[in-house]
Amino acid sequence: MREEAPKPMVNRERVQTVIDRIRPVIQADGGDIELVDVVDNKARVRMSGNCIGCPSAQMTLYMGIELALKDEIPEFEELLVV
Repeated sequence: MREEAPKPMVNRERVQTVIDRIRPVIQADGGDIELVDVVDNKARVRMSGNCIGCPSAQMTLYMGIELALKDEIPEFEELLVV
């Protein structure tokens, strides 16, 4: 029986780097994003400003930010909003 290698873990610094690159685009529309925590290859973020109640916020989160994170950090699993 072959043992599985432990899955690589995502660290806060790598996630923060991606968010910092995307953040100016969100801020240009009057919103903001804050990295709250990274646990088990998942990141928790807080949206603020115009992002609250914006119908496009979900699309921005999952089609923009989450895909960018998965592209740059292959072991990244999920973006959660708190």
